Amino acid sequence: MTERGKKIFLAICIITPFLLYCVYYYSIMVKNAPYRFADFESITFKYGLGDSLVNEFNSKTGDYQYINSRDSLIRTKVRMRKDDLLYLHRKAAELGFWNFPEKISGEGNPNHSTNSPQYYIEFKYKGKAKHVLYDAQNTESPKLNDAAKSLITEISNMINDTRDKDLK
Repeated sequence: MTERGKKIFLAICIITPFLLYCVYYYSIMVKNAPYRFADFESITFKYGLGDSLVNEFNSKTGDYQYINSRDSLIRTKVRMRKDDLLYLHRKAAELGFWNFPEKISGEGNPNHSTNSPQYYIEFKYKGKAKHVLYDAQNTESPKLNDAAKSLITEISNMINDTRDKDLK
């Protein structure tokens, strides 16, 4: 057998089955991912000062209520497109939302106030849900704080952009 023939035989016998197995294995892993967008149902986002989470958005019903600059409670409908929800799902996955603890509190902070901003984020899927309550005065983990703040900013921006589009 020539040297070229040996290389071709090696590729056929070892490398090709390995590549096929990798494709098979990872396709099953992606298909059975814990939080898939195919199973996505809704996002619930609430925020406010202290325990009063007056400002609220639910993507399933489209209900959005918030307090404006004149302290008036405004109720409106905000319908997000599927692309917007997919973007938020991917952003949550990118920031590691599925690994966040259920409560990120600022109780360890000596300057903690009971009237600090708090945010509640919930992603609902068929058969499971992930929710996090985040206190803005948390100082325990800077990386976790940055990820949570980034996700909150993305969700808020998406809601406001969609609301502004609906008003036009």
